[in-house]
Amino acid sequence: MTEKIIGHGTWYDKVAVEILERERKLGRSLELIRTESGLGASGFPHIGSFADCARAYAVTLAIQETGFKSEYIAFADDLDGLRKVPAGLPKSLKKYLGYPVTSIPDPYNCHKSYGEHMTSLLLEALDACDIKYTFMTGREAYEKGLFNEEIKTLLMNAKRIGEIVREEVGQEKFVEVLPYFPICSNCGRIYTTKAHEFLPNEDKVLYTCEGMEVKGRWLEGCGHKGEADYRKGEGKLGWKVEFAARWKALDIRFEAYGKDIADSVRVNDRICQEILNWPPPSHVQYEMFLDKSGKKISKSAGNVFTPQVWLRYGSPQSLLLLTLKRFVGTRSLSVTDIPQYMNELDELEDVCLGRKPIPDEKERAKLTGLYMYCRFFKPPPKASIHIPYNLLTYLAKVAPKGSETEFVIEKLRDYGYVKEEVPDDLKKRIEYALNWTRDFMEIKEKAVKLSDQEISAVKELIQILQIETDEEQIQGAIFSIARKHAIQPAKLFKTLYTILLGVPEGPRLGPYILAMGRENVIDALKRAMKKH
Repeated sequence: MTEKIIGHGTWYDKVAVEILERERKLGRSLELIRTESGLGASGFPHIGSFADCARAYAVTLAIQETGFKSEYIAFADDLDGLRKVPAGLPKSLKKYLGYPVTSIPDPYNCHKSYGEHMTSLLLEALDACDIKYTFMTGREAYEKGLFNEEIKTLLMNAKRIGEIVREEVGQEKFVEVLPYFPICSNCGRIYTTKAHEFLPNEDKVLYTCEGMEVKGRWLEGCGHKGEADYRKGEGKLGWKVEFAARWKALDIRFEAYGKDIADSVRVNDRICQEILNWPPPSHVQYEMFLDKSGKKISKSAGNVFTPQVWLRYGSPQSLLLLTLKRFVGTRSLSVTDIPQYMNELDELEDVCLGRKPIPDEKERAKLTGLYMYCRFFKPPPKASIHIPYNLLTYLAKVAPKGSETEFVIEKLRDYGYVKEEVPDDLKKRIEYALNWTRDFMEIKEKAVKLSDQEISAVKELIQILQIETDEEQIQGAIFSIARKHAIQPAKLFKTLYTILLGVPEGPRLGPYILAMGRENVIDALKRAMKKH
């Protein structure tokens, strides 16, 4: 019996159904289902930061597709303190360690604060990808008193919270101090303060500015003893309880989280349920994006791969494909992966439009659904022109300076890709390829596993390309080489296209090799050979 396809057949549709089923069992209103993700404001937002937002929005869309109203909340954690100066920023920022990021001047002098600048970079990427969100900031939420009721309840139950934290993660800290960080009214720092007494009748927290450990080194407090009025935003909750307060106050029904904060989420779930008497939202745990060396991509470690970098070389939809294609499991990532995702998006469009048949109904639904989520259910009015990314980058590489775009378009006309007016999306794709060739000397070939016969055939082709200058002779030589090495000609052509373009077919190979420059093609084939 064929398994029933849920919604559009994707993981997001399945999650949406599970969220709605859970909410019905809890007896809560289904009038508005809110999803959320936190936007870190302490460093440059990276691909992982963007992915968190894109996935939450995809769940919102999936809920909307079932006929229910849903809203995605993008919540900036901009009252957090700065713990480390990110790589690439002035060392002079060290004097602001411990300050809330929205109390630190913008080193670029274009926003009101450091925190606002970092948040704006992520919002810019969300806007570029047409992600619809309701934006909230931690500073405004605390100053407007959105969490006042929750803060009071949490502070009144601080002893029990300390016990929960100790039970879950073995941390003794909140057994001794309140789960609240006042902003020191004397020095302006936040994490250097320790809250030791709550005055419920006055809605104030008494604290001492003692100091904090920052990345293995002690940052001395100023010694000030003061009081903070939580109703005026004069501090913030600790992470071990803040999620819980947010979930209840904002009525959040779904929030995914990274593996690195799993302990905090587990603690917050219990506090939400046991202290605030509110069911925590549905969760899904995801893992981190890694760079090619296997290190976690980080806001402060100097290996930041930002959405802006991706969008210089690839379309918003290709970035969404990266983030929506798979939810669980770590993935290594580099800029050189962008051509692969651009080509894969074309393949998904072909599946969606029925140009690439997929016999398995469930698989076809999943791939079509993934494409529709990457387009946020706004498919193009007609099929786009699919041109392999590597073809564009090779053309851009050999194009004469000053007339690159015109040269590329002329060649595409010669190859039969373009017949009449050049559509805007193709002009944009040419721009991505031009940016690529300006920034990277080497063009990324797709790794292809070659048989012994194919290795011999490619070696012979390299020898011929070193002396042959006629396109028809090159075309004929490929057929001859295939037969000589007992390879079906169609298979050898497919292998060569895959090495050079990343896809199994393309323009007539003889003219293409000359247009790309024989030396460029020889270098590409040699790089493919080195992998064997």
